[in-house]
Amino acid sequence: MKPKNSTGISEFLLLGLSEDPELQPLLFGLFLSTYLITVCGNLFIILAVSSDPHLHIPMYFFLSNLSLADIGFVSTTVPKMLVNIQKQSKSIAYEACLTQGYFYSLFANLDNMFLTVMAYDRFVAICHPLHYTVIISHRLCGLLIFVSFLISLLFSQVHILMVSQLTFCTDVEVPGFFCDPLQLFYLACSNTVIINILVYCTGAIFAGIPVFGIIFSYVRIISSILRVSSSGGRYKAFSTCGSHLSVVCLFYGTGIGVYLSSAVLSSAKKVAVASVVYTLVTPMLNPYIYSLRNKDIKRALQRLLRRAA
Repeated sequence: MKPKNSTGISEFLLLGLSEDPELQPLLFGLFLSTYLITVCGNLFIILAVSSDPHLHIPMYFFLSNLSLADIGFVSTTVPKMLVNIQKQSKSIAYEACLTQGYFYSLFANLDNMFLTVMAYDRFVAICHPLHYTVIISHRLCGLLIFVSFLISLLFSQVHILMVSQLTFCTDVEVPGFFCDPLQLFYLACSNTVIINILVYCTGAIFAGIPVFGIIFSYVRIISSILRVSSSGGRYKAFSTCGSHLSVVCLFYGTGIGVYLSSAVLSSAKKVAVASVVYTLVTPMLNPYIYSLRNKDIKRALQRLLRRAA
């Protein structure tokens, strides 16, 4: 294939999950219902936190921001996929692909940052309970959210700038149903050695540091819980961070699985299926993990539904 300058590429082809025409209506209904469940579940969390004065504390403030990021995360990828299934089309314009990749990186990293902030919040609550209200002030909460958003903007901007410098070939086929910037690196015709080094370096900084922060927080949390003498006290302390730990394991477990599968598996379809779990299933399960394991959220949701009825 003859290489072209990246500005000469008019569109990419999103291969999706299946080319079987008989499966398209099933896939459309499945992904539409999953998308609606995800958006509604996260919206309920945001409405419950904002409407209940008892939930106007840092832990739930961070949770509502995580839910907002999850809505943006799925809204970046799923609507375009639904449109393509409905139109029986695979194409996405070059500019639209880069825009989708930009917002995908932005919201994915926002999830990463918010999970780190929530881990820090639980660390202070369990390891320094007497100083919690002094340390986790309203000013610090706003600052942490602002810094998380700023870092995510920088991360996504760096990724897309590197993608925009690549030279692609004609008829570029993207495995999966959305434009993942890392997948675009693999499709380039130009020499990507330097860019790959930059990708790994930025990934180590923007993803590695938050992961280290979460691990450090939970090491300190677990050591503090083990020092509690009563089993009831240990259970109460661990229950305050159990939902967050479940979401962390789900988010990083599926994320690592997706990028390992893209490196190991030769089948584009298997990689696409793995990416569905990361981009759709994880944001869908997050609000239900928190609501099912949290009595305060459940009571707030019940009061919200009674007022709506």
